[in-house]
Amino acid sequence: MDKTVLAYIKKDDKYLMLFRNKKKVDINKGKWIGIGGHIEKDESKEQALVREIKEETGLDVLHYVYRGELLFVNNDFEEIMHLYLVDGVKGSLIECDEGELAWFKKEELMKLNMWEGDYKFLPLLLNTEDFICLELRYSDDQLVEVKKMEQDIRN
Repeated sequence: MDKTVLAYIKKDDKYLMLFRNKKKVDINKGKWIGIGGHIEKDESKEQALVREIKEETGLDVLHYVYRGELLFVNNDFEEIMHLYLVDGVKGSLIECDEGELAWFKKEELMKLNMWEGDYKFLPLLLNTEDFICLELRYSDDQLVEVKKMEQDIRN
């Protein structure tokens, strides 16, 4: 099973999002997503978080909060996403080779074209302090089930 990190970076009351439009083959093509990617072999999820943010944005992470785990299932594909809120960064944005980076106010986020499941967990991430533990089950890219998970997949 794939393991990834997914970060929502907050700065000056805005959140950094990535519009995936540069890769020819991309499951996220045409969607706005948070910043993140795969956890490499012999890498902790925190190391992956810092590395992915630096690679995709050019920003250095100063402070983050581990906010949850999402089990993303799409047909036969399964992925555990470790969810973070990053509220301390420094540096300047670089051009991302995966898409276009843009800052949005909190109230603008829910108007973006995202995965259906993102509309389920993002309000929890932005408006509560709860640890989020959800399974997002898709069939052919359509959300068919959202359910709370036991918090036993943390690692």
